[in-house]
Amino acid sequence: MSKLNIGIILGSTRQGRLSPQVGEWVKRIADQRGDANYEIVDIADYKLPLLGEADAAAQAAAWNEKLDSLDGFVFIVQEYNHSITGALKNALDYAREAWNNKAAGIVSYGAVGGARAAEHLRGILGELSVADVRIHPALSLFTDFENGQTFKPADLHLTNVNGMLDQVLAWSGALKTLR
Repeated sequence: MSKLNIGIILGSTRQGRLSPQVGEWVKRIADQRGDANYEIVDIADYKLPLLGEADAAAQAAAWNEKLDSLDGFVFIVQEYNHSITGALKNALDYAREAWNNKAAGIVSYGAVGGARAAEHLRGILGELSVADVRIHPALSLFTDFENGQTFKPADLHLTNVNGMLDQVLAWSGALKTLR
């Protein structure tokens, strides 16, 4: 059986965002495992306008094509006003079937580890028929980022990232049989 393809989705598009640092960290850990093909998927690259406000057929087609090529996901989610970013919600809404019957893990960060954003994302993923896994690395802006800018995660997060990846791969492999 060929390796699964897992997208590490950066959930923010704003200038100065921290998600690329967190995403690269997750990818480094994942790549060391050698058990799947992991890639960073940056929603900013797809330039999706607000859903319904402009003709975005080309962007939506490219976005859905990328999602179709993936067997599972790891969402890098930062908390904004107790929820996910508007950009991530918009990107989720631009696809439907491309999400179905796949698994996802969540790595969140914020003042309380991004827990509220992760919980909001879980509800949305359920509606899109994405099975979210239980293990959830939650990073603190106060202890895992130096001066709120430079990502310096505590070593204790490695166990949770690897456990989450184990679950994402197990569920992604099982759900692939449904697609």
